[in-house]
Amino acid sequence: MCQLLGMNCATPTDITFSFRGFSQRAGITSDHSDGFGIAFFEDKACRLFVDNQSAVESPIAELVRNYPIKSRNVIAHIRKATQGKITLENSHPFIRELWGRHWIFAHNGDLHHFDPALSGHFTPVGNTDSERAFCYLLDQMVQKFGFVEPSLEQLFELLTEISPKIAEHGTFNFCLSNGQALFSYATTKLHWLVREYPFKPAQLIDIDVEVDFSQVTTPEDRVAVITTEPLTQNETWQAFSPGEMILFQQGQPIRKQLTYIERLEKERLNPELKRITRADQY
Repeated sequence: MCQLLGMNCATPTDITFSFRGFSQRAGITSDHSDGFGIAFFEDKACRLFVDNQSAVESPIAELVRNYPIKSRNVIAHIRKATQGKITLENSHPFIRELWGRHWIFAHNGDLHHFDPALSGHFTPVGNTDSERAFCYLLDQMVQKFGFVEPSLEQLFELLTEISPKIAEHGTFNFCLSNGQALFSYATTKLHWLVREYPFKPAQLIDIDVEVDFSQVTTPEDRVAVITTEPLTQNETWQAFSPGEMILFQQGQPIRKQLTYIERLEKERLNPELKRITRADQY
């Protein structure tokens, strides 16, 4: 299956260090070589680069590795195809407009027998399960909120309700952003960390590159990095629990969904919580 990379920042930051290691997995340290893509938000709009060549071979990927585009929200994807041909229209991330903003989505996983009815507001261009899931998520947002933009809190609650239902069809790990924040959800494998003051050196796993972030940052900087597999060997990465969603803003997690096991433990300690019918969150 594919691999994901997301970045959410307090100040505009470039992703060249993380992407340099991540892109090695597209044919050198792993075999995710069926296309790649990356999106950089600038307020409501984003720059989107996709290619059906691997991130190792693509001249576009080489540009990204050497061009420090600064952004507060970035989503990247390297593909190992499970559904859909290796074509440009099937390359992640996918983009749509909603509520006057670009929305970006990338998925790692494989959804079986997932063919939901769509309203027609959002239609897949390619033929992947991933793009269908993206269109379905946006459809559900419009169905719930109409064409008046909701708060991030409202979106988080809706996504925590919908995502497990989609995950019943298979593996559903994703990154989603509208430029304001970054939503991440995992059923199998995602990891995250936050880099903040006082910054330290970081050493990539996939290539012999090290950066001392204390030399290239300010105390105001803070960066959350989300990825399928840890990118560095000398930092502490936190694994998502199965079924966990995290909302990142300003370079840090601001909302987490309690997993099934965590909810059971809370209910054991406080039986009154069993009356709650929706997922606990904090």
